[in-house]
Amino acid sequence: MRLKKTDIPALTILAVFETVAITLWLTKDNIFYLFNFSYIGGSIALGLFLFSHEYKHARRVVQLLVGSYMLIYLGLICNENMQIEGFWYYLFTGVFEAATIHYAVAKIFGPLIFGRGWCGYACWTAMVLDFLPYKVPQKPRANIGFIRYITFAAALIFVSALFLCHVGNLERIMFWSFLIGNIAYYAVGIALAYIYKDNRAFCKYICPVTVFLKPMSYFALFRVTCDTEKCISCGKCKRICPMEVDVTDNSRNRKNATECIYCMECIKACPKKALK
Repeated sequence: MRLKKTDIPALTILAVFETVAITLWLTKDNIFYLFNFSYIGGSIALGLFLFSHEYKHARRVVQLLVGSYMLIYLGLICNENMQIEGFWYYLFTGVFEAATIHYAVAKIFGPLIFGRGWCGYACWTAMVLDFLPYKVPQKPRANIGFIRYITFAAALIFVSALFLCHVGNLERIMFWSFLIGNIAYYAVGIALAYIYKDNRAFCKYICPVTVFLKPMSYFALFRVTCDTEKCISCGKCKRICPMEVDVTDNSRNRKNATECIYCMECIKACPKKALK
């Protein structure tokens, strides 16, 4: 395969992540950051490269590479709680390490640039849920999105209570909360997928991380946009979207505007190549 103009995004992402990797390595004197961000950046860049060359499983490759790395290596082997409880824990202890850096880059400030790309390419929960049969929602969206705020508050209250009660052995508790939390996420996510016939039901209604992601994604620099002169209003992009985003509307207030996960299914489905 030869390099094309469409490979520029992949090279750009690789350059950005390498810059972050080298900067953190040198400033924190820890080679882990060089490996970590080089691996993640390289995986994402590979996915974008494959997508530009029309490999249909490009996003799944990235999901498996990044998601399994964060779940198995960082979470289970390195005992880093990468769930939201881990973020609160490290934030309260004043430690700027893997979980806090991860949240800052992927879920708080990063979405100002790449929106909810995390959800589409790196989330280890969605990595599994996307194997389920309901890739396109088959039922109307339920009005239960408020649950995400309950799970968000529950995580914050749980960690706060541990500190306020001066509970010992917090590192071990964080590891077990990561393990149990992931089992619960998968169980609830799979159940919701079958109840609502929608693989992404967990993302839409339960996931606490979306409390960070949604408001920041509203201002995302990179967005799927529509060339209205080419668009023939066939509706294929709306029918194929797992998050039910109206990508034919270029305004920031379009339907489900903060939920685009950059899966690119709409771009692949458009018969007139009106989306980019």
